[in-house]
Amino acid sequence: MIVLTGGAGFIGSCFLWKLNQEGIKDILVVDHLDGSEKWKNLLGKNYYDYIQKNDFFNAVITRRVPKPEAIIHLGACSSTILSDADYYIKNNYEYSKVLALWAFELDIPFIYASSAATYGDGSNGYDDDISKIKSLSPLNMYGFSKHMFDLWLLNNNYLSKTTGIKFFNVFGPNEYHKGDMRSVICKNYETVLHDGLIKLFKSYNPEYKDGQQKRDFVYIKDVVEIMYFLFKNPSKTGIFNIGTGKSRTWNDIVKSMFSAVGKKENIEYIDMPETLKIKYQYFTEAKMDNLRKLGYTKPFMELEDSVKDYCSYLEKKSYL
Repeated sequence: MIVLTGGAGFIGSCFLWKLNQEGIKDILVVDHLDGSEKWKNLLGKNYYDYIQKNDFFNAVITRRVPKPEAIIHLGACSSTILSDADYYIKNNYEYSKVLALWAFELDIPFIYASSAATYGDGSNGYDDDISKIKSLSPLNMYGFSKHMFDLWLLNNNYLSKTTGIKFFNVFGPNEYHKGDMRSVICKNYETVLHDGLIKLFKSYNPEYKDGQQKRDFVYIKDVVEIMYFLFKNPSKTGIFNIGTGKSRTWNDIVKSMFSAVGKKENIEYIDMPETLKIKYQYFTEAKMDNLRKLGYTKPFMELEDSVKDYCSYLEKKSYL
């Protein structure tokens, strides 16, 4: 049995799909199904049971969960705009520590989601070398909560027992429920399709023109391939970036959308909210050397091909 926390979420449900594609169905899905339509991510998936996150946490504390073969811990509060630090600490830090210690007690693989948000403004680079963890300065509480857990593992010499994943700008099917945290593609598909218009934030950094801010956009289908590789190679421990290693501009990604739906490009640049200006990342690009050194050789889909593929799902609002 495999424990998959966050299994009804965006990345979690897509990884559940990948496990099913590989014939793996003995999975305990853990999540927090609420008033959103996140539950739809589980339709058509194969798993042996589902449990709400708080019930699972209590069951782990009292050791009422059968021993799993592995724990894949993707569940977390991923909002970057909440101000409740206590909520982040309990959900992203304390919860993760309990699961990690349980995995170490059972001597089973523990794979968890860190985040590219731990890199902050990128002034210290986007290198997943663990010797550089302590130099990182996240820009928001979400990134800090993930950084705290990375540091806890490092300071307690647990990284040799774990596999951490730093996701960059992941997009693709199954993110419909994420509200403001959806990708720009998901949020703007209908507007681009029907109004032929998209709005992007202006740049307030003289080094970047409007729309030329850059991100490492990575398609969910590439992400789950890497995750499955790490899952099948539990001896390859450490913390690894999951991006493409190639940053692209916001203009690139929205132009790909216009092309995918057959519309003429029409981009309007709007003011950025004051609260975002001091936390805004103008450039992200994953350094992927460590993952390649592990032996992962598959190429990434080109951005334009990824966006076109995703739009075919958005057209029908279909899921992986």
